[in-house]
Amino acid sequence: MTTQDTSTRRRVKLYALNADRQWDDRGTGHVTSSYVERLKGISLLVRAENDGSLLLESKIQPDTAYQKQQDTLIVWSEGDNFDLALSFQEKAGCDEIWEKICQVQGKDPSVDTTQDIVEESEDERYEDMPDSAPPIELPACEISRLEEISELISQCLNTQMRKEKLSIALEQESYIKKLLNLFHICEDLDNQEGLHYLFEIFKNIFLLNRTQLFEIMFADDTIFDVVGCLEYDPTGGPPKRHRNYLKQYSKFREPIEIKNQELLAKIHQTYRVQYIQDIILPAPSVFEDAMLNSLSSFIFFNKCEIVTLIQEDDKYLDDLFALLSDPNTALDKRRDSVLFLKEFCSYAQLLQPHAKEAFYKSLISLGILPALEIILNINDPKIKSASIDILTTIVEYSPSLIRDYTLSQYNNQEHEDQCLLNIAIEQMLNDSEPELGGAVQLMGVIRILLDPETMLASANKSEKTDFLNFFYKNSIHILIEKIFSLTAPLLKNTVDDKPANEDYHTVQLLGLVLELLSFCVEHHSYHIKNCIISKDLLRRILVLMRSTHTFLVLCALRFLRKIISMKDDFYNRYIMKGNLFAPVVEAFIRNNGRYNLLESAILELFEFIKLEDVKILCTYVVENFGKIFDEIQYVQTFKNLRNKYDQHQDRLKDKDKGFDSMLSNLRNSRYRRDPRQPPEEEEMWFNEEDDFEDVPTSDLENNISKIMDKKSENVNGPTKANQPTTQQHTIVNSIHNNNNVNNNNRKSTETVTSSKDEKKECSPDVLYEISENTEDGTNSNRKTSTTTSSTTTTTTSGTTTFQDVLNDDSESSMGPDDDNKTYVNESPSSSDNVIVKDTTMTSKESEPLKTLGVKKSLVDYETTEDSDDEDNVDNSPAQKKARLA
Repeated sequence: MTTQDTSTRRRVKLYALNADRQWDDRGTGHVTSSYVERLKGISLLVRAENDGSLLLESKIQPDTAYQKQQDTLIVWSEGDNFDLALSFQEKAGCDEIWEKICQVQGKDPSVDTTQDIVEESEDERYEDMPDSAPPIELPACEISRLEEISELISQCLNTQMRKEKLSIALEQESYIKKLLNLFHICEDLDNQEGLHYLFEIFKNIFLLNRTQLFEIMFADDTIFDVVGCLEYDPTGGPPKRHRNYLKQYSKFREPIEIKNQELLAKIHQTYRVQYIQDIILPAPSVFEDAMLNSLSSFIFFNKCEIVTLIQEDDKYLDDLFALLSDPNTALDKRRDSVLFLKEFCSYAQLLQPHAKEAFYKSLISLGILPALEIILNINDPKIKSASIDILTTIVEYSPSLIRDYTLSQYNNQEHEDQCLLNIAIEQMLNDSEPELGGAVQLMGVIRILLDPETMLASANKSEKTDFLNFFYKNSIHILIEKIFSLTAPLLKNTVDDKPANEDYHTVQLLGLVLELLSFCVEHHSYHIKNCIISKDLLRRILVLMRSTHTFLVLCALRFLRKIISMKDDFYNRYIMKGNLFAPVVEAFIRNNGRYNLLESAILELFEFIKLEDVKILCTYVVENFGKIFDEIQYVQTFKNLRNKYDQHQDRLKDKDKGFDSMLSNLRNSRYRRDPRQPPEEEEMWFNEEDDFEDVPTSDLENNISKIMDKKSENVNGPTKANQPTTQQHTIVNSIHNNNNVNNNNRKSTETVTSSKDEKKECSPDVLYEISENTEDGTNSNRKTSTTTSSTTTTTTSGTTTFQDVLNDDSESSMGPDDDNKTYVNESPSSSDNVIVKDTTMTSKESEPLKTLGVKKSLVDYETTEDSDDEDNVDNSPAQKKARLA
């Protein structure tokens, strides 16, 4: 190594902190470390560069805290308020002296501080140094000194202070333009070495990250020369012809002539700078990435300024939208207009929220949505892709803009088939692109429009209801009927229970449709439920379980899984009635135990039914497919499902036994009357007016006992009392016929469930026939019903039924009123039928039937004529007592 290299490496500036806490420059020199006899130790010596005088003589103390900062600075403190700093020209010299200091103190050179610092860090003190440090002196701009210039700029990147000083020097001395003049000379002379140095110089100037330098380099008279310097990458092989591309191949298209020269210049500059950032500059490293944020900011503000300048030109925008809406516009002209509008909307995404809102309101007022209806239908790939991008941009910003526009079209009685939403659906289904990029993008747009969560923040409170009503009335049919060319409907895309069209493009579209419908099932519980059940949509979709494309089979299975996850009784009954698990079981059998995604998805479906205890589906699966699943032993899912079913059946049987036992006790209660109680008929006579008032729950069993006593005396033969109104109660126990596809009949004890959900799903097992004569002799019909499991006895206590006592969670079956029909369920195989006749109820006593918790259902009451004998019965209290005796 030469003496000159050593001297350059150890060249330093010495700084001292003054009383004002500013760094004073004490001179430039060369540093060495050697033993000083006078100081009795290794010391740092700095001799002046010009005359060799001693600038610094400092012994390296073992307890002094030395700090290495920014790779080229060593800072330490000698005594109170006397801080020193050495600023090295090269990193290598700094590392060499730092290793010597660490060697003396016995420290690791990899650390940046040799001692723990208690006081204020020297780094904080050194922050003021750039203000007092002298400016950087740049070498003369000559070809022979390009290497020196490149090294100087590269070294200045290590510290923020030197970057600032270098940037100021480059600005003030017009150094960039001088370098560009050298570029022309080197290129003319084909000086490859000089061109390579210029590439490194300008690449590092970009890393200085200073906007003022960008403005100089990106001016119209300099930008192409800067691009030319960046063509000669020494590591990239032959030079790239970027200037040739920018000047000849990239053509600026104006759908309408831009007369604003400022706007025109800004557009050209932004395009070229974006090209430099994306194409020319090498990919920045992790450490260089932050150094280019000013370049990104430069492009950002340019784009915002372009949007503002275009918005201010009202005539230009009016002409643009007139060109888009005119059916006679040439295809090339329309394409350029759409692409311009796409870039315009893309730039607007960078605006601040308030400016962005004003931008979109301006576009809506100019008629961008009617224009989109036209350009979406144009069969040109570039136009269609750009129009989808524009629509996506608007929907992502504010879906309410599209919803309001669609509803206004509908309210104005315009053609709903041509509304923007329906056009988007049709374009999704008719996408001819092999990878379905446009269809996927449009599916995302439709999904945002249908998302109820984006409707909650709308100012229009009825937007959700109105828009969903519109969609399911005027748009859903396109999704489920139209698939791909020739309007092939989804409902007709099956032939002989097999998919009719199995080409890849069609099944991909089907997958998108199923994904969208699954989203609707999850978020539109009411509307989509009516659509699925009324159109038998699930049955058609499950036909796709036979597809040869596994991903489509999984899409259909995912749709079913989404429905089951809703745990809705309507869905569950619909599945049972249609035997809609059959395609799933068939697919499971065809898979033949292969360990794949389909196998796992089907097992998870049945596991969900077991874990969530969906009793209806559990019963349906076990009773219809139990024999098949019993043979599958490699998983425990079906065994556990069978156990769950058996437990449920055992609970039903135990419940029936308990009910029969209570019924028997109630029957025999007439033989165990308390002798202290008054005669029953007399008690009934006194309580005739208020016996059927609301009774607390705690008195239910006493009331039931009293009423059964009344009934038992009538059954044992007392003469009918001559009451104003006679009622006859007949309780018939019937067996509920299960509606499974295999038509297996089961007793109602097996089908009527012990939970609220299952009671809602079963037909009434108990029917009441009540005949009631009014005082004027005319017949009046009233209806009531309740659902019980197995044998049921009803009471007329005015507060509750036996079933209500036994089952606190009992709910009455709901059904339509029909006063002209009588429903009678026969049970020829039942041995537990109980018939109780009651002829002692008055018209007032019959009124509280309304409060029994018994609601109108599929039961009617037939009015019967009172016998002539009843009219002649003496009903006086004396006769009552005589009859009781």
